[in-house]
Amino acid sequence: MKKIAALLLALVLLCSVAAMAEGIKVGIINLDPSESGYRQANVKNLTDTFTAENGYDATFVTAPTADKQLDAARGFITDEVQYILVSAAETTGWDEVLADAQEAGIKVFLFDRMIDCDPSLYTAAVVSDMRKEGETAVAWLESLELDEYKVLHIQGQLGSAAQIGRSDPLTEKIAADDKWTMVREGTGGDSWDPNEARKIAEAAINAGEDFNIVYAENDGMADGVVAALDAKGITHGVDGDVIVMGFDCNKWALEKLLAGEWNYDGQCSPFQAAVIDEMIKTLEAGGEIEGLNELNQIISDEKGFDARTITQEDIDTYGL
Repeated sequence: MKKIAALLLALVLLCSVAAMAEGIKVGIINLDPSESGYRQANVKNLTDTFTAENGYDATFVTAPTADKQLDAARGFITDEVQYILVSAAETTGWDEVLADAQEAGIKVFLFDRMIDCDPSLYTAAVVSDMRKEGETAVAWLESLELDEYKVLHIQGQLGSAAQIGRSDPLTEKIAADDKWTMVREGTGGDSWDPNEARKIAEAAINAGEDFNIVYAENDGMADGVVAALDAKGITHGVDGDVIVMGFDCNKWALEKLLAGEWNYDGQCSPFQAAVIDEMIKTLEAGGEIEGLNELNQIISDEKGFDARTITQEDIDTYGL
């Protein structure tokens, strides 16, 4: 009898060890890392955190468009993961899938970007305030007190939280102030493509359209526009004819600020994994997540950098 009891105990312990070895089952849906230096840092941050050594059985899906992301989420629901993490390509269209995940007992975490839905449909969001990023950039432009603001606007992936947040404060300011003009507006597409940004700038230059501000919604697209300016001998930066603005704070972009070749770069933190990891471990231990706002968010604290005041220490601290 004692032998049977010992055998049963050994089997229970073996099953427990096996269950622990399997790890917390997580499905992570992200955008293409080739999109930008920001995205590469974001992907690496997640893959370095959600590892078997850290107690996870994680599956990573790269899905650059909303339809592919929704398909991936449905697949994770079918696979009965415990948690889904998503950086949404678009802000809308998620309600049904999130409701299905909730019904299946799967907790959803948003990272990097928000989704336009009832906050009850996701557990928490660890995100940047994209609207604040745009407001900070526009406020910086206003502080220059230019006689005219003639803007070449290069947008990111249309419909994404980053594009909407960075675009809206600019378009609202242009609509409200006669000193501000939208000379030309275009998008780098779903991949925030520097080459597409360059084409938009070349079209504006070749059409004789006069602009003195480049407002590009990520660093790569700003660099694409600068290539078009350089090809035409148009000066830019601190002592140039055209003000160059980017977002994300790639180290190479901040170095261009320090060199006076660009004027402004808006920070967007790619590091959300540790916060979500802590939240999941809290839930797994039977605890409750603390510190969320009314939208179940934790907002990254971010700033903008000016070429006139940036330091090497800033680059070393904030550059991606």
